[in-house]
Amino acid sequence: MAEYQTEAAVIIVGGGPSGLATAACLHELSIPYTLLERQDCFAPLWQKYSYDRVHLHLPKHFCQLPLMPIPPSYSKYLSRNEFVQYLNDYVSRFRIRPRYRRLVETASYDEVAGKWTITARNLGSGEEEEYTPRFLVVATGETCDPKIPEVEGLHSFTGETLHSTEYRNGEKFAGERVLVVGSGNSDAYNVEGIVHAALILLKYLPLKWVDWMVVMLSRCVYGDLSKFGIQRPKEGPFALKLKYGKYPVIDVGTLNNLINSRQIQGDDYLLSDDGLPKPNFPNHWKGKNGLYCAGLSRRGLYGAAADAQNIAHDIKAQLSFK
Repeated sequence: MAEYQTEAAVIIVGGGPSGLATAACLHELSIPYTLLERQDCFAPLWQKYSYDRVHLHLPKHFCQLPLMPIPPSYSKYLSRNEFVQYLNDYVSRFRIRPRYRRLVETASYDEVAGKWTITARNLGSGEEEEYTPRFLVVATGETCDPKIPEVEGLHSFTGETLHSTEYRNGEKFAGERVLVVGSGNSDAYNVEGIVHAALILLKYLPLKWVDWMVVMLSRCVYGDLSKFGIQRPKEGPFALKLKYGKYPVIDVGTLNNLINSRQIQGDDYLLSDDGLPKPNFPNHWKGKNGLYCAGLSRRGLYGAAADAQNIAHDIKAQLSFK
C-alpha cells in the first residue's frame, strides 16, 4: 500500500462541478487539498456520458461556479460544449489537478488522531493508496451511477436496451419503435431527439383525444385526489403545456404518502424512510468529525456552489481556531 503523507488538509472525493467548486474555494483560501476522481477526466458525466442535445435548463447565472462568472458571450442556456469549456477554463484558472482513476473504497475516522483514513484504489496500477486528511468532502454527485429499474421481461427482451448515459442522439433509431422509460430531464431530451428519427404513434390521434386518454388513465391509476385538496385542471397535460407553458408534476412519492395518511410538512417531511432525521437546509452540508458533502442538496449547480463556499469557509475557520 502506498501512503500519501501530503500537506493536504482536505480530501475531496469527486471531480464533477461540486468537487471542482470546492477545490476552487479551498485554493482561494490557501487551504491545501487533494481531489480524487475515479474516471480519467473531470466532470465525466458532462464530458463522457451526456447526449448531444443536452443544455442546462436554467439560465447561466444560476449555473456558474464560485469565483468565476460564466462569460457574457455564452448562451443563456448553456449547451454541453459551452459548459464543458467553462469547466475547463475553471480548472485552469484555479490550478485544479485531480488524481484521476482513484476509486475510494473505505473511509474511517480516528478520534484519537483527529484524522480520516481513506483508502483508494489506483485503477491504472491496481495499487492501494492511503490518505490521512483532517477533513473529508464527499462530492460524488446525485447522479454518479446509472440506475436501471427492475422491469418485468427486460432480461428476455430481444431488442436493444441502453441507459440514458449511453445515448447520444436518435439517428440509430430511424424507423424503429422506441420505448423511453422515465419522465425526467434526460428522458425528455432523449425523446426530443428520437422523435425526429423514430416512428411517432401519437401523431395519428388528435391532441384532444390524447389529452382525454391521459386524463382517463390518470383517474384510473390515481383516483379522485380532491379529498386531499388536489384539484385536477380542466385541460389535459398537453393542452396545459401549449396554452400556459405548464408541465405535469412528476410524482416522487408524495401521492403514496398522502394515501397512507402521512404528513408532508414540518419535521416529518425531513425524516428518512427508516425514521432517522435528515439535516435541515441550510445545514445539510456539514456533518461531524470534519465530514462534509457538496452538491447533494438537490438544488443543482446553484446549490453546489453555495455548498462549496460554506465548506471552504468552515474549514478555514476550524484551521484558524486550531
